[in-house]
Amino acid sequence: MNQRPGFAASQSDGWINEELANCRFHDERHGRRLHKLVEQFAKNIGGSIPWASQDWANTKAAYRFFSNPRISEEQILRGHFQATGDRIRSSGALILMLHDTTEFTFHRHDVAPVGILNKSYMRKNKKGRPLHYTVCGILMHSSLAVTAEGLPLGVAAIKFWTRDEFKGCNALKRKINPTRVPIEQKESYRWLENMRQSTTLFQHPEHCVHIGDREGDIYELFCAAQDGGTHFLVRTCVDRLAGDGSGTISEEMKHAPLQGLHRLAVRNQHGTVSDAVLEIRYRRVIVLPPIGKQKNYPELLLTAIYAQERGQPQGRDKIDWKLLTDLPVRSCLQAIEKLEWYAQRWKIETFHKILKSGCRAEESRLRTAERLVNLVAILCILSWRIFWMTMINRSQPEATPRVGFTKLELSLLDILVRDKAEIVKHEKSLSAYLIKLARLGGYLARAHDPPPGNKVMWRGLTRLTDIELGAIIGAQLVGN
Repeated sequence: MNQRPGFAASQSDGWINEELANCRFHDERHGRRLHKLVEQFAKNIGGSIPWASQDWANTKAAYRFFSNPRISEEQILRGHFQATGDRIRSSGALILMLHDTTEFTFHRHDVAPVGILNKSYMRKNKKGRPLHYTVCGILMHSSLAVTAEGLPLGVAAIKFWTRDEFKGCNALKRKINPTRVPIEQKESYRWLENMRQSTTLFQHPEHCVHIGDREGDIYELFCAAQDGGTHFLVRTCVDRLAGDGSGTISEEMKHAPLQGLHRLAVRNQHGTVSDAVLEIRYRRVIVLPPIGKQKNYPELLLTAIYAQERGQPQGRDKIDWKLLTDLPVRSCLQAIEKLEWYAQRWKIETFHKILKSGCRAEESRLRTAERLVNLVAILCILSWRIFWMTMINRSQPEATPRVGFTKLELSLLDILVRDKAEIVKHEKSLSAYLIKLARLGGYLARAHDPPPGNKVMWRGLTRLTDIELGAIIGAQLVGN
């Protein structure tokens, strides 16, 4: 059977084995326990540790696994990283590496074992002075590999960290010029680490484009991409020096002619769809490093792309994208292509949403950052799997159903969700069974409904798992 790019090599009953095959632990029992934990959480998506474990022995074993000092998130995710690399190499196509940072907030009386996210304003006291409370949690910077069509191939790199002390950026700027601080001493160094780690998964790094929001507008990142032979596409937040140093990128772009218009449909926060017309400009410019670092980094020849919406839209923010890339842009179609690549960045936000809303990572009661990080690492694998099942229904709907389901699951779905009488009896596609799964989660499958989303997918998976367990137990009872 020929496999399409991005598909798992075997049936879905073996996907856990594939994702964990290259995990290495000091004690092989830890590897078996990891497999057991992934299997338990996959059958109880969004459940607590006791709910997923179902008995005290397994619950206690799970707590011991998460608190074991010999186990780290790097060991837990090593197998998934390598499996992601295999899918990337087998795709043989352009890969978009999406980077973003998210926060996991936990409610704890003692914040020290977990760490600090920030100081949040609460109210003013009787003297009019502001009162703040400490927000407890951990931070995660992740890198998600997706195809140009939007199919997530897996997580390629992850960094976790916590803060013992939090100081706002404005307070730091009053003491030191941040452009003179070495990148290795900043939290933003994680962008470079993840880019380098994810690039090593490629046989041909020139086929990868690293995409980031305004937080990724880091000059050292641009230079690291050039050194690694890969590419980047970042939305800018800094108006950098350009040309001979007498002007900036925005001043250079003032002289860039209008290259074309692009019309697209945009949905606002209330779900209303409206058309937006973008004015597209682009220009190849010489970008200079920050003044305090011009001795350490070279100037770069980059392409600036401006996409600005005409008029003032109702009910949403005006589209105003200013992108920087090392890739050349020679036509308006190529500029639109880069805009579509950047629009894929939203998929990593969806991945984080599944992690928090579907897997409920923030509801864990584990008491230390180390234990929480080990748990979140496992949930990252499950979140990717849910996201993959949602997106493969849209990008490769005609695939064989055995890619995503076992033989028993296919039989149960056929019994639970009957086909219409006019459907010819032949092997149905993966999309047909994914829609059946979504219907178990509340998807209506009406004629004009959009494709099922992640929420109905994880609901359907949970319900199908319960039904599958009941079918197995019923077969055993009848057999006896």
